[in-house]
Amino acid sequence: MATAILIVLDGLGVGGAPDADAYGDTGSDTLANMAASVGGVHVPHLQALGLGNLHTIVGVDPVAAPLAAHGRLQEVSAGKDSTTGHWELMGLEISQPFPTYPDGFPAAVIAEFSRRTGYGVLGNKAASGTAIIAELGDEHLATGSLIVYTSADSVFQIAAHDQVCDLPELYRVCAVAREMLQPPHQVSRVIARPFTGPSGAFARTADRHDYSVVPPSGLILPLLQDHGVAVRSIGKIYDLYAGTGIDETFKSRNNAEGMARLQELYASQGQAPNLILLNLVDFDMLWGHRNDPEGMKGGLEAFDRWLGPFLAGMRRDDLLLLTADHGNDPTTPSTDHSREQVPLLAYLAGHGPGCDLGTRIGFMDVAATFAEFFGAPAPRKGVSFLPAVRKGNPA
Repeated sequence: MATAILIVLDGLGVGGAPDADAYGDTGSDTLANMAASVGGVHVPHLQALGLGNLHTIVGVDPVAAPLAAHGRLQEVSAGKDSTTGHWELMGLEISQPFPTYPDGFPAAVIAEFSRRTGYGVLGNKAASGTAIIAELGDEHLATGSLIVYTSADSVFQIAAHDQVCDLPELYRVCAVAREMLQPPHQVSRVIARPFTGPSGAFARTADRHDYSVVPPSGLILPLLQDHGVAVRSIGKIYDLYAGTGIDETFKSRNNAEGMARLQELYASQGQAPNLILLNLVDFDMLWGHRNDPEGMKGGLEAFDRWLGPFLAGMRRDDLLLLTADHGNDPTTPSTDHSREQVPLLAYLAGHGPGCDLGTRIGFMDVAATFAEFFGAPAPRKGVSFLPAVRKGNPA
């Protein structure tokens, strides 16, 4: 049965968003700036698909006959967070951005959080997660108060040492916060940030958990389920959709685990048509937010080494889409997401060469393409590029 796969290279934008200045992101271009800063990247399989045909990237030249249809997606929703990007990929346009708190959360919000959970609060400011844990970790251990912080994104993050809160307790506290944070303070995600270790050597664990807003109606995923498609997710995808329209989910703590799990799921396909969704979070979490272009280069090259054999093993007529949800340029002073266009590579196994898809206005074209691929009803918005992928001609 037919299988379609979406791999979201979290944060790997390609610049060019016409409204980047409104978000303070003029000049952000994650892939190009990263590659230029490290003297180029070596990604022969992505190059063969056409990555260099859709953007100028040092070390990734255009090819005469790219294997994939290639282009860009331009976000139309308001915002640049992961939830907004992923929702739009599955057919939802968000007209109002989720609220952000660059100066910390209002006192009334923090007071209500303390009342409901029974914990005091430290921090309450925009900060890097590793930095605020290093700054306040000792006081947290001494007082038992939780570390609450945010970023340029719409997030309410709660950090706790495992000696203060075990995982079930931290998750309970986050669930309370998620229930509490209603409009006008309905942030896109509440995030559990457990850490461990001795003073001076605190380290975040791999047990992060995101509590997202339940998406409104309009996602393509439930429509695909109703059409008999088994929808399976890997990594933080399930959390971003609050489980809506997903049959099975599989955890992955990093890119390597995510890629390995995808390999396993693809090899063990059942009798129903499948959609497999994978988010590779390390590009964003480890390298974008930490302004580490060398790490991002290494991660991209590791993904490319995995991608080659995976492409070779794909069954004819199965569909693989590679894209991103926003930018996160590691070469700019900012450590947060950037408003950028994102790459689009669409590979239909056994077909080719691919065509130039140009710039698609709206991430929801991905949802429309999956709907047509599986013969399901089209989403409310979006234009399928599947005919162009099949014919090798512009849509």
